[in-house]
Order: sequence, then structure tokens, then C-alpha cells
Amino acid sequence: MSEERRNRLTIIATILGSTVVFLDATVVNVALPALSDDLGAGLADQQWVVEAYLLALVALLLVGGSLGDQFGRRRIFIIGLALFGVTSVLCGIAPSTEMLIGARALQGFAGALLVPGSLAILAATFEGAERGKAVGTWTAWTGIATVVGPAGGGALVEAISWRAIFLVNVPLILFTMWLAQRNVRESVDPNADRHIDWVGIVLSALGLGGPVFALIQQPTHGWSDPIVYGSMIAGLALFAAFLVWESRYKHAMLDLKLFKVRNFAITNLETLVVYSGLIGALFFITLFLQETAGYSPIAAGLATTPVSVILFFLSPRFGRIATVIGPRVPMCVGPIVGGIGLLLMMRIGANPNYLTDVLPGVVVFGLGLAATVAPLTATALNSVDERHVGIASGINNGVSRVAGLLAIAILGALIAGSFSSDIDSKLSGVQLTPQAQQAVTKAKDKPFGLADTGGLPPAEAAKVDTAVTDSSENAFHLGIGAGGMLMIVGGIIAGIGLRNPKRETEYDAPGAAPAGECAHCPDHLGAAGDREAEAAEPASA
Repeated sequence: MSEERRNRLTIIATILGSTVVFLDATVVNVALPALSDDLGAGLADQQWVVEAYLLALVALLLVGGSLGDQFGRRRIFIIGLALFGVTSVLCGIAPSTEMLIGARALQGFAGALLVPGSLAILAATFEGAERGKAVGTWTAWTGIATVVGPAGGGALVEAISWRAIFLVNVPLILFTMWLAQRNVRESVDPNADRHIDWVGIVLSALGLGGPVFALIQQPTHGWSDPIVYGSMIAGLALFAAFLVWESRYKHAMLDLKLFKVRNFAITNLETLVVYSGLIGALFFITLFLQETAGYSPIAAGLATTPVSVILFFLSPRFGRIATVIGPRVPMCVGPIVGGIGLLLMMRIGANPNYLTDVLPGVVVFGLGLAATVAPLTATALNSVDERHVGIASGINNGVSRVAGLLAIAILGALIAGSFSSDIDSKLSGVQLTPQAQQAVTKAKDKPFGLADTGGLPPAEAAKVDTAVTDSSENAFHLGIGAGGMLMIVGGIIAGIGLRNPKRETEYDAPGAAPAGECAHCPDHLGAAGDREAEAAEPASA
């Protein structure tokens, strides 16, 4: 086998290995209403199906690549594939919500080995300009998963079952394992740090998990419940302990010193705020369109596909613009435009017309996002020395995941609280039969769902249906509005805090590269390869 062919097959193996992770991040939202109906899951359970996966990814993301450096990059990559395949089967056959959530957490751990492992293999296989091309190709093709994911997932849910979105991973994983075993060269880093920051992993997982658990359970139990305020306080304390530990431990997985670089710190702060808005908003858009507006899974998947298409074609162009004029303007204006797009989606009601009510907001949101992601990622990487680019990319990826983790929990609590209080207000003073009261209580578990009014007198059923639908609309508008405001705040942060470097490095990405950086798939990786890193001004500047 020629060297060129082997390298090409290595790229294909890494693309396929990462694609399964990206696909599971993009299709699960479309499947949530179907699995909710099948397993009887409420909004809190739907949130945990996503949050368990993200929490596990966050906990191991920064150490996933280092395991390959120590024990063999191909070995860890194949182990990650095998674990992802097994956990995908567990997700696909889960008989209950609890089993599905547990399997999703295990799937997240496996995914944390695959994405950094894929990039580590490419970095070990290629050098110089060839490495940049390989990473760009990887980013471009994995980005295609974000374009076809929602619609493809919706088609699987509609034609077969929500379980199919997990089981379809298995043949792809088996083929990728065979391909990697035959073509990927084994490599290790003889100078790799042999220490794994287990304390940091545990503290970060518990520190993030505590507040997330409290926010998801709060609408059900209330803030006065010890399990809610206790987990919130404990989580915040443990996360503070995590930061202290990382600042002192010699082999810390998170290099806090990088945050002394002004542009790096501001970029990651913007990532946290902007991605909180966009990930949280898109999570609830998919639910609302299916559960309240009555869209089919495939229609809901196609509804937001224009965002990924716009990213696919326009992100590299905005990246080049940022190279010429500096990242400050695109990273300021882009999120503000994207936030306006989300605010436009507040026009979406229970019976929306896609062309007039949904599409305008989706297009404006996509344009703003396209102007943001490429300059944002490039700035995060270019603001540090070349030797820190790998960890800088890992941190920025981790911040985007943390943003999604917190946003879904926070906006979920906001939406659930608003829905519950609004429906009580609308039905205040209305005499309801016990059967109608039970229907209202059950409806509160699924803020975007329709009330089960079968068997109620027509007049009473109409009152309950109207109250539930109106409250769903109001709660959705509140959540999508909060997401839009978060994006606008992120743009303001960039406008105030960022500094254009004196000399920008070339944004050298192939036409579709930044398509991997999208709301559905926060595993973004921007400009990479053969470039001279530009150190930014210190934080005190």
C-alpha cells in the first residue's frame, strides 16, 4: 500500500470516528419527543438525556487526548470506538428513561476519547502544511454530519423509531475499527506527561453536575427542597475546589495561566455566553416545533438545517474577512445579529407558517453565527503560543460544552417555571373537575406538550387546551428571548474586551472547514496547521 493511500485512509478513519460523536450530538434533539412518548419522559428527563452526555464529555475532554499520547493513539481511538458502539447499543435498547440516561453518560465518556483522539492521530501522522490540510479536511467532512444530522435523524425516527438513531452507529463503528486497525499507525509521545488528573476530573464533573441537577429538579421540587439547594451549594463549592486544585496541581488538566492572555480569556468568555444562548435556544426550538406546533421529526430536523448550510458556505469567508480587518468586529457584530435572529423566532406560535414565521429568524440567526464561529475559534488558538495550541483548542471546546450543559439546565428551569405559573394564572378562578385538574398537573411535566383532555366536557377541555397552549407559547418565547439576549451580550463583551492583534495570522481553512463549528455540534476546531502563532496582549494591557 502506498504511503499516500494509507494517509488518505487514516484521514477517513478519523473522520468516521468523530462523525458518530457529532451525529449523536445533532440527532438526539429531534428524537426527544418520540422517546418521551415511548418512555413517558417529562421535560426533566429529556434534559438529562442530553445533559448526561455533555457532562461526561466535559469531564474527560481535556484528558482524552493525553491517554492516547501515553498508551498509543490508535489503541485508545479503537477502544473509544468499541465503547461508543457498546454504549450506543445500550442507548438503543434502553427499557426506561433511567437506563437511557445512564447509557448516555457512558456514551459521553467514550466520545471524549474519539474527538481529541482523532486530532491526535492526524497530528502524529502529518507534518507542516500537510497537517493543516488533513485537519481542514477532517473539519469539513465532520461538518457535513451537522448538515444531514437533524434531517437524517428525523427520517430515522419517523420511519423506524427513536432507537434507530443510536443503533445506526454500530455498523459505522465496526467499519471504522477495521479501517483504523489496518491503516492507522500506532504512535505514542515519549515525552507525554504520565500523570492523569483524576482529582480534577472528579471535581469538575461533580462541580458542574451539582448545579445542573439542582436546576433541572428545581421546577419539580422547588428551591426549599434540601436535594435542590444542597446539590447547588455542594456543586458550587466543588467547582471552586476544582479551580483551586487546577491552580496548584503540577499536572493539572486545565492550564489556568492561559487565561492571563487577554484575547484568550475574552474569547472563552464570549464562547460561554454565546454558545449558552444558541445551544439552549436550538434545544428548545426542536422540542417546541414538534410538541406544540405539531411538526413531524423530519420536518423539525429540516427546519433548522438552513443554519448548518449557511455555516458551511459562509464561515470560511467570514474567517478571511476577520484576517483582514481583525476579529473584533465580526465577533461583536456576529453574535448580535444571531441574537436578533433568535428574537425574531419569538414570533413562532402554536400554528406557525414556516416561510413567514420560522425561516426569517433561522436565516438571520445562521448569518450571525457564520460571522462568529470562524473568527472566534481562530482567535482562541492564535492568541497563545504554538506550543499551547492543543490545550487552547481543548479548553475552548470544553467551554462550549459547559455552555450547552448550563444553558439547557438554566433555560429549562426558566421555561418550566414560567409555564407552571402561567397556566395557574390563566386557570385561576376556573372551576375544574378532578379529571381536568389531573390533566393540568400532568401537562406541567411537559411544558411544550399538549394536554390530555380526552373524556372532559367540551367546554372544559377547550379551556384547558387554550391555557396549556398559550402557556407553552409564552414559555417558549421567554426561553428563546433569553437565548437571544445572551448572544447579544456575548457580542457586546467581544466589542468591549477584544483587541485586534497587530498582525493577524492567515486563516487557512478549506471551503467547508468551519461547518463543524455549529450550534448542533460544539466540538469546533478552527484554523489549524502550518502557521505562526501570534501571542496576544497580556490581560493587564
